[in-house]
Amino acid sequence: MRVIISNLARIGLGVGVLTLLAGLHSAWAADSLPAVQAAADRTSISGLSSGAFMAVQYSTAYSASVMGVGVVAGGPYNCAYVNLGGILTCMSGAPSGGLSWEAAQGFASFGQIDPVAAISKFKVYVYGGKHDTVVHPSVVKATKDFYTAGGVAKKNLAFVSTLPSGHAFISPDFGNACKVTESPYIAQCKVKGSPYDQAKAILSQIYGPLKPAVMSLSSTVRPFDQREFAAADTGLDKVGFYYLPKACTADKSNHCAVHVVFHGCEQGAAAVGSDVYSKVGYNRWADANQIIVLYPQVVATELPLNPKGCWDWWGYSGLNFQVRGGAQMHAVKSMVDRLISAP
Repeated sequence: MRVIISNLARIGLGVGVLTLLAGLHSAWAADSLPAVQAAADRTSISGLSSGAFMAVQYSTAYSASVMGVGVVAGGPYNCAYVNLGGILTCMSGAPSGGLSWEAAQGFASFGQIDPVAAISKFKVYVYGGKHDTVVHPSVVKATKDFYTAGGVAKKNLAFVSTLPSGHAFISPDFGNACKVTESPYIAQCKVKGSPYDQAKAILSQIYGPLKPAVMSLSSTVRPFDQREFAAADTGLDKVGFYYLPKACTADKSNHCAVHVVFHGCEQGAAAVGSDVYSKVGYNRWADANQIIVLYPQVVATELPLNPKGCWDWWGYSGLNFQVRGGAQMHAVKSMVDRLISAP
């Protein structure tokens, strides 16, 4: 299906037709997201590109219920509205992390996001590839500055900027060559001759030393109905995905953590199939360390105008996109709340 959609896109079919075809990809029956009584104080977030902007956005707005964040090629909070040049500056310019911090303080003062004091306790991972021409290294540096302004201690802020990668998640065993920026926006890079495992780097930065990744998963990635949480006009796809380790269903006393992974533009399941939710590498670490992984999905749409299937960090879903009342933000928070609620 992914190849068919890609070929049709090249000959110029519109977003509406492509979205209809992509919908066939997720046409299988999707059950409700389960309530498994996950630990309410062990939620974390990560993402690539628009998903990285969303990870910053979500963790800032809901900072009271988040312990850490992983940002792969993304900019600081409310970037497009506090920097001259807007979206362009927030992708290829030099935005200000300090201005983003002031914006967060302002929204918090009006009660539109959680009090920002909790951000200083975050465990943070920020990554920018040296050859990223989509979200430039200067933008990622501003994200580091945002967390520094928010009081995150140096020991709790990992800033990785030396790998010669393009615009991509970095997987140890799947994807394009390190410098390549093209679908599925997953690449393989080496550090001192060994494959770089970004999922491990993110999860260990947030949760501390991890047990070794499993060789064979105890469970499978499952689809769930996102319409229960958000209407089509929010940009969310009909179906999202989650990975629930067997240990997190067999013994509720384990109090499993929840980690949310936001895909990038042109990287949802409708565009790249299972590549993000099965091949980046989160699940094998999650399985060994009792972490539930949530993979919410947005899809390319004409209304709202989102032709590349990006998460909303500039306002296409509504002008309150960056606060708790934002449609996408609220939907994902409701998903997390379901996972931490009692069965």
